[in-house]
Amino acid sequence: MASLNQTPMTSTSRNPDDLHAWLRLAFARGVSNAAQRALLKAFGSPQGVLSAKRAALAGHVSTQMVEALLGDDRPASLDPSVAWLAVPGNHLVTLGDPSYPRALFDIADPPTALFAQGRLELFNTRAVAVVGSRNATPQGKEDARAFARALSDAGLCIVSGLAQGIDAAAHRGGLEGASSSIAVVGTGLDIVYPAANSALARELAQRGLVVSEFPIGARPLEHHFPRRNRIISGLSRGVLVVEAAMASGSLITARLAGEQGRDVFAIPGSIHSPFSKGCHRLIRQGAKLVESAADVLEELDPSLAVHARSDAASGTPGAAEDPVLAALGHGNASLDALCARTGLAVSDVSARLSALEIEGRIARLDGGRFQRLSSGAS
Repeated sequence: MASLNQTPMTSTSRNPDDLHAWLRLAFARGVSNAAQRALLKAFGSPQGVLSAKRAALAGHVSTQMVEALLGDDRPASLDPSVAWLAVPGNHLVTLGDPSYPRALFDIADPPTALFAQGRLELFNTRAVAVVGSRNATPQGKEDARAFARALSDAGLCIVSGLAQGIDAAAHRGGLEGASSSIAVVGTGLDIVYPAANSALARELAQRGLVVSEFPIGARPLEHHFPRRNRIISGLSRGVLVVEAAMASGSLITARLAGEQGRDVFAIPGSIHSPFSKGCHRLIRQGAKLVESAADVLEELDPSLAVHARSDAASGTPGAAEDPVLAALGHGNASLDALCARTGLAVSDVSARLSALEIEGRIARLDGGRFQRLSSGAS
């Protein structure tokens, strides 16, 4: 792919004809990324592709693809993308750009073009993906944030998918650390999905990077997200799954990571939690069981592991002297179960649970159950 780097420009420095050519090639309906790469190899540039004769193009792609490319020289569907790219700070990064993420050249289906907002230099920094359930437990979200912060401080940019739950927590941890965070989304960059993460998306665009291979205006369609996942894993040296049910999209990301030759890590959890089952399945299939950020770093780059150890959290304070917290253990339990374990009256346990919740040491789960919160990134 290095041979395509003939015009080392970003979208802000391209002339309008060059920009339109890249957009027409990258977003021609029904023309696959593989077909686009074959055409670029044969004709040298998008403008070379679009100025070629039909017969010459037909020697490389199907008749339907030729018509998709040449049928309309200024498709109106690209107008929103052109308008978005005219705004300072908005970029189109293509295979011909020096800022294109080199890690994506190693995957089976690299995108021809990526829309991006934010710090383009993050594309080519060391990175690790942190993903997991949208409907995460409070402990899972805390673990994702703590792991991401520790890994970011150790020198790894955090990649995730801007979903609710584990993804959002991972992005926040990455932004809190030294190496920032990249969000890969399944919509056009004019749309934030879910809308609840709008403030987080703005912060990522300012201090990190937000990326999409979908044109401006693209809605959050179901089939977009598995495609997004291959970029999440492709940008990363490894993928850490924090919580995942058996049907979680995070397992797709982990599978893609394995196919791409990336390391896969999983945090184990309670055998009673549905959000642990996906992680336990990955571990049975060969994913590396991790209990700390240092475990991840020792696999990816042992020289970085010392940072995680030096920044390790001290653990949950006061667990030994608090009978309710001790009875709660590291799983989750109901009020009745805690009363039985401690021998205390319902009113005493309820009062202590309320105090622990205010202190941020436990979380109230659905179904009247409680779970201890503790950092898992040491």
